[in-house]
Amino acid sequence: MDVHYRKLENMYAAAPINQFYSPVMTVSEGMAEIEINANSSLHHSAGAVHGSVYFKMLDDAAFFAASSLETEVFVLTTSFTTYLTRPISEGAMRSVGKVVNQNKSQFIVEAVVYDAENREIGRGNGVFVRSKQQLADVNGYGV
Repeated sequence: MDVHYRKLENMYAAAPINQFYSPVMTVSEGMAEIEINANSSLHHSAGAVHGSVYFKMLDDAAFFAASSLETEVFVLTTSFTTYLTRPISEGAMRSVGKVVNQNKSQFIVEAVVYDAENREIGRGNGVFVRSKQQLADVNGYGV
């Protein structure tokens, strides 16, 4: 499985959107962790990190936690609920996604994002399903 986890990490790094965010991700069984350094390029007009960054970190960590348990096909987010619990302006942001339930048709995953002091700043949960697209055909996975 370690090979699968490294391929998922490569796939994440290959996504064009991540050239902007410069995240670092690690994947393990049923879990993924992502780190991003918050700075003014991620701010909304009032000087704090925009909610879309929280969502991206939470959804990505949850998505890859689910993906860690699926070795054949790409998974898809079907729903995701996000709660922003504390603002942040700068410093490390770390999200952790964990699969809390799975069955033949879906994965249910919870994720939490923390600031540099390890305080919760947001949380979310989502439902993910298997697609028909083979992982081997996804950019970055087969590298």
